[in-house]
Amino acid sequence: MYFPYLRGKQFELIAVRELIENGLINNKVIPVIEPIKPTATLLKLLETCRQHDKNIAIITNPKVGNFIEEYQSLNDDNYKKEYVKHLDSTYITASHIINSNTTSDIENLVQKNFQKKDLLLVHNRTEFIKEYQENFNFDSPMYNLVPYDIQFKRNIKTNKILLADRFPKQERNVDYLYEEDRYFSEDHLFYNEEGYKGFSDFSIVGSEFIESGFAPMAVTIHIIYFDENGTLRIRHFVSDNNEDIQNPAGKFYEALTKLIEWNSTQKLNSHAINIFNQHYEKETYPGLGSLKKLSIMHHLEIMNDFLNEEK
Repeated sequence: MYFPYLRGKQFELIAVRELIENGLINNKVIPVIEPIKPTATLLKLLETCRQHDKNIAIITNPKVGNFIEEYQSLNDDNYKKEYVKHLDSTYITASHIINSNTTSDIENLVQKNFQKKDLLLVHNRTEFIKEYQENFNFDSPMYNLVPYDIQFKRNIKTNKILLADRFPKQERNVDYLYEEDRYFSEDHLFYNEEGYKGFSDFSIVGSEFIESGFAPMAVTIHIIYFDENGTLRIRHFVSDNNEDIQNPAGKFYEALTKLIEWNSTQKLNSHAINIFNQHYEKETYPGLGSLKKLSIMHHLEIMNDFLNEEK
């Protein structure tokens, strides 16, 4: 199983929603969403999950963004009722990031009728292993997302999902010119024999959270693909005229042209790639947010296809 870990930014939420609406991911791909704001886009995603009976995981104690503060200060009772209704439904896996307050957090979840055995836990710091042991010594959660670390491997024995940031983050988009194609991951090939029930990554976004974006000097399209050995690689298609922030549409077309030319021999075929082809043929510019959305959609769709074909 594959658990792509995404923050609740608008286009990341839309990417997951459109994948579900188009039937491009099934329950072998379970997106994990760490919400950052109580937005209408988040509610629409949850409603789409209900309509399509699609399971996703929602972090109930997000550590990035301002979801908890903004949710508590909301005057819209209808939003709160709708959110709680979804969170309490079978298609949502309530999830928790292990931390120093885990004991009280888990008690609150249990009081709200969440069962420990149905939770997804995210582990990212070894000093909190004791909180896990104190709360889950007898009740194993449904999933444990754990980094590849010997202390986690020794102390967490059941329902492990390998969590890793595989995205080769660069400081600037133009820096991807210097390493256009590189290794991404083999976790999908070896997770089972290494004792994991599944694998998780941060797709083409990376684990670093930045609240707001900025106008880049270069436009880059990140595309993940399988090589001849089944290893995942990532290729970066970067615009050419990168001296200033002007003309993002023109820069997008420069990067897109490189993608189309490369794919003429690579022959990738996904819903997102087909949309990229349409933008190329019509010379349209969807905006940088949609560009990220399409790259995420492509990645999740090909992982879904891989798991469907896995033997």
